[in-house]
Amino acid sequence: MTRDGMLDPRSREVDLALQNWRQGDGVLGELPFVHRFATDLPITEVAKEAAASGSQVDLIEEMVRGLVVLTQTCDIVRRCADRPFIEVSPLVEVDARVFPEVERARRPQFAFVPGLADLRLVADLDRVMTVEKSVVAKWTRVEGCRTDDASRNFSQALARKRTRLALPDEFTRRASRLLSRLGEKHGKDSLEGRALRALREIRVQAEPDWSAKRVRVVLWFVRNADDHDFEGTNWADLVASWLKLVPSSEQFEIDGEVTTLERLSADDYVHSDRLDFDHLSLAAA
Repeated sequence: MTRDGMLDPRSREVDLALQNWRQGDGVLGELPFVHRFATDLPITEVAKEAAASGSQVDLIEEMVRGLVVLTQTCDIVRRCADRPFIEVSPLVEVDARVFPEVERARRPQFAFVPGLADLRLVADLDRVMTVEKSVVAKWTRVEGCRTDDASRNFSQALARKRTRLALPDEFTRRASRLLSRLGEKHGKDSLEGRALRALREIRVQAEPDWSAKRVRVVLWFVRNADDHDFEGTNWADLVASWLKLVPSSEQFEIDGEVTTLERLSADDYVHSDRLDFDHLSLAAA
């Protein structure tokens, strides 16, 4: 603001430049991403290199392939005088095995960006940086989400990163063989591989709840209703083979069923949680 209360003309230029930006849009190129570390206890490789150099500065400016905007669209387009900041995450390339899992929202660390799919670049949600809008105004915008569904899926990926339930360690250890199997067979040209690709998601529900001494755990294998290639598939046999990988125990009674979103009740949906591959790291510990 100027002294007379009028908006600085340069600020108006920033506001105008950001009118077309949306959540999920990105910028490509060698760009700096900053994070703070402890000089006496560095963890990441870039932090160890900085500490080894004798630097007393506890900020690292690491070059990344690009950045993606996490801020909600309604806040992006508001006046910079009122909302001056934008949150961004770095774009990282993932390998061909992990990429389909990110696309299917099975890796909460990452968010799929459809507009950058041909480069196999995804948003690394473990890292978030704040920049002023005047910085974003100078970037060349790359449209990240071209449809309402794509935008909705990106927003859901951001929400899931922060809101997903921490499942009990004992259950995640038991589920590790199942998740390993699904990850191994997902890309195979086999009946099981094609069936896995027809699944929209896997949800897990605890009855009465995870804190009970005896828990009935239901695995909902939610398939895409519009995928007709597997109408004749014996899903019961497939589910039975998958459930053998998650044996029941004194605490957990394991059950499962193939369904669709149309058949799954709203009550079962809201009282269940998506099972993802990020649980593997804990299960293997």
